[in-house]
Amino acid sequence: QVQLVESGGGLVQAGGSLRLSCQASGVTFNAMGWFRQAPGKERELVAAINWSDSSTKYADSVKGRFTISRDIAKITVYLQMNSLKPEDTAVYYCAARLLSRSKVVYTSEGDYGYWGQGTQVTVSS
Repeated sequence: QVQLVESGGGLVQAGGSLRLSCQASGVTFNAMGWFRQAPGKERELVAAINWSDSSTKYADSVKGRFTISRDIAKITVYLQMNSLKPEDTAVYYCAARLLSRSKVVYTSEGDYGYWGQGTQVTVSS
């Protein structure tokens, strides 16, 4: 079975940190990303990575605060979130695709065929 399982969400005060993880099973993915969706808002890209060349892309709102990384051996992608703000509150979803082109970072929901169940991140003021 191809599966993505997220963990690491929770409640944190503004300025705090969380580390999300997403472990895949059943297949090795070549591109993975994180999206988030707040109540009443559209799902949006947070960060994405193309492991073929380690290319990454971040939403402007999280640049400099969040870091995406991947452990190839564990087929796991991480999202280190620092200096969290209340506006970061959302359900965070892990996404993956099997194929990726060199130096291309996939930033659209439609680029990804596999999704995790989501993990809640709540940042209090």
